[in-house]
Amino acid sequence: MEKIIELNKISFSYADIKAIDDISIEVGTGVFGLLGPNGAGKTTLLKIILGFLTPQSGLGRVLGFDITSSRKAVRKRIGYMPETECLIPGIDAVTFTAYLGELSGMPRQESIKRAHEVLYYVGLEESRYRNVETYSAGMQQRLKLAQALVHDPKLLLLDEPTSGMDPTGRKEMLGLIKDITRKASMNVIISSHLLPDIEHTCKKVIILNKGMVISEETIANLNQDNFNLFELKFKGNSEGFLKRLKAIRCRVESSDRGKYMVMLPADHSPGVLFKIAQEEKVQIRHFRQSRTSLEDTFMNAVEIANGN
Repeated sequence: MEKIIELNKISFSYADIKAIDDISIEVGTGVFGLLGPNGAGKTTLLKIILGFLTPQSGLGRVLGFDITSSRKAVRKRIGYMPETECLIPGIDAVTFTAYLGELSGMPRQESIKRAHEVLYYVGLEESRYRNVETYSAGMQQRLKLAQALVHDPKLLLLDEPTSGMDPTGRKEMLGLIKDITRKASMNVIISSHLLPDIEHTCKKVIILNKGMVISEETIANLNQDNFNLFELKFKGNSEGFLKRLKAIRCRVESSDRGKYMVMLPADHSPGVLFKIAQEEKVQIRHFRQSRTSLEDTFMNAVEIANGN
């Protein structure tokens, strides 16, 4: 499998704060999700891949180019949709998108032609001559995607691509991303705190916490192998029952109307819940197995990494 990104023992600190801590990863072709709580190092990692930041130790290659000595070659081949504001007020969408194409090395006439094509693709064809500052939040997200696509990059980095969008716009954006990922020549990394977005668009995920990679797996494996999720309602000695569940490494969260979500490690059978309930004189009045979501798995992985 072709290696799109190779990072070997990469570290980076802001003064005394270690943002990236000895990360080594290999990312092949396809679509990857990048997950992590605030401060996990996701944005710093993207900036290192783009060559905006120079790692203080370690080596890295992106699309076969060294991330420190060949930054221009890397950026020429990457499309980047930032989370933060990047639009230039006072110009229309065609001019803005074509300008970004020229910055990527495209001839002027080709960049203008391509700008029209990508604006049509993202659904902004009727608004392409409006100044960008008049765009709604959802339209601005579409425009940021268009400028990332204008030069037909080999690697596309999307940072919070559905930020600020209403449910309809979010669904349409995810549809666009799914369509993009079907192209064999386009490799995509999606960084998002909206875990359903990752689950909907990606087949593989990298989870960061405190600047370290704590999990690197396929979505399918993450969702099936770690634990089983159950909904419980019970009556009786709740304190003793919950204490016993935690003793066998269950993660328990209270939900609405007296319901509890119990994440039971895969090496325990569901029967252990009823055995403990009997011993603690607890009546289980509702019991149902639920689908384990990526969010549950993500939170569990972070808690394990934190030693909780």
